[in-house]
Amino acid sequence: MVAHWSDRLISELNASDQRATQLIAGLSTEQLNWQPSPAAWSVGQCLAHLAVTNERYLAPIAKALEDKPTSAVPEITPGWFGRWFIASFASEPSPKTKRARAPKQIQPDSHVDLSILDRFLGSNAAARDLILRARDYNVNRIRFANPFVPGIRFTVGTGFECVSGHERRHLLQAESVKQAAGFPGTNR
Repeated sequence: MVAHWSDRLISELNASDQRATQLIAGLSTEQLNWQPSPAAWSVGQCLAHLAVTNERYLAPIAKALEDKPTSAVPEITPGWFGRWFIASFASEPSPKTKRARAPKQIQPDSHVDLSILDRFLGSNAAARDLILRARDYNVNRIRFANPFVPGIRFTVGTGFECVSGHERRHLLQAESVKQAAGFPGTNR
């Protein structure tokens, strides 16, 4: 079966699950919600943002696959705009990445409880299921409407790359919150 991209993305989502689980292991609700500054998100808010983003993003991808002919491809090949978007907004921070305010519908609540890990893991399970379903399709041709940016349509493959890259970006952000000076329960 041709689907190398799906194996890679599932592996990346599995790694994100492990990182998130390790990240909040042993945290109190206070630590989960501690923010290094009023404008910065807490560990819990990072996970909440990822969970709600996945929930909102996966539905239009799933709808786009409906009634499409199967025609598997071995790799995801985003177009120039998709590559730029992934590099700018859905990858680990670097001088090339851009900071943008999250759309209102995916901004996290100000307080998160410890059940956020289950919600995050559930959203990744749904992503893995959808990736497995999509592996038989030409994810480089089927497009879906971006639920956050009206008028923008990405290929399903670009959408999956965005999900994985977005998780790496915000898990790194959450890890840096735990390392910040003033994090409760540490002597930093």
